[in-house]
Amino acid sequence: MSTTLPVLYSFRRCPYAIRARLALAHAGLACELREVNLRAKPQALLDASPKGTVPVLVLADGTVIDQSLEVMLHALRSNDPDAWLAPTAGSLDDMLELIARNDGFFKQALDRCKYPERYSAEEVNQAQADAITWLAALDDQLADTGYLFGLNPSLADMALRPFVRQFARIDEAQWAEQPWPHLQDWLQRWIDSALFAEVMETYPGWVAGTTGPLFSAASVESD
Repeated sequence: MSTTLPVLYSFRRCPYAIRARLALAHAGLACELREVNLRAKPQALLDASPKGTVPVLVLADGTVIDQSLEVMLHALRSNDPDAWLAPTAGSLDDMLELIARNDGFFKQALDRCKYPERYSAEEVNQAQADAITWLAALDDQLADTGYLFGLNPSLADMALRPFVRQFARIDEAQWAEQPWPHLQDWLQRWIDSALFAEVMETYPGWVAGTTGPLFSAASVESD
């Protein structure tokens, strides 16, 4: 049996990479973490996945998983101690539909709000309106239980939180003034959690030809 660890190419602040690390840590799947500079992508990353984005998980048998949601599903199908894939309300398909909308509709709006200099004023104004619509809807969805699908954290909560965090960080004072108490609490509980601290640990940049640090978490309670 091979003792080679999977290799995770990651970038600390990338929301896609954060969501992948969340699932891997929650599942307790150890891997070699390679923190990369996206402005100087290592050849090993490009060899594994020519699109050159993170996360990329290379399994011990050479299988490459280069989509963040697929990394999450791989990890949770291996071990899902808090049943992120089995929410107490809604289904996995319902969660995947919400995540797809986040990754399309909201991510486009988020990018335009974060980098307004790259877009026309009309595009930025529309993006701000779209973001408000999306975030207000999430606040409504969280009102009953504090989570998106039922009584406990789920795949959807963990897949969306890194992107909502990125929006909140654009203007933290403005974020605090928004009329979204359920959304703000949902985000802050996660930021204050042990799991968030685990996955946001700072690692040195990976140097080709060396072994990256071990990324592993024992059972860390999710919120």
